[in-house]
Amino acid sequence: MKSIKTFLMFQGRAKEALALYENVFRDFKTIMIEYQTDADGNDTDQIKQAIVSVSGVELMCIDSPTEHAFDFTPSMSLFVECEDEGEINDLFAGLSKGGQVMMPLDNYGFSTKFAWASDPFGISWQLNLP
Repeated sequence: MKSIKTFLMFQGRAKEALALYENVFRDFKTIMIEYQTDADGNDTDQIKQAIVSVSGVELMCIDSPTEHAFDFTPSMSLFVECEDEGEINDLFAGLSKGGQVMMPLDNYGFSTKFAWASDPFGISWQLNLP
């Protein structure tokens, strides 16, 4: 086996999602991005394939050229161990804005501070400050 990556299939909003992640994560890096092309061979705003890195973890993203009746679910989430209170507060504010908060920032007994939210694109994030 060469590698395993989390694969995020968006329905037309991958570029917007990646812009949000680049804005909220201190160590976000775009490794590779390729756009879908139109009939004339010109790039569109739709992502054919992108690979990004957050804290050294690679995520693969696409915009599906086919519309689907399903989308992201909170039962699969990305778990983020934060370095400090400022980071968890910033990530929570940036990722939950326009999304849904399942568990607000609080001390739930198993960590100093924890939150669970989905961003405006439906990606579920568990944020933890050990």
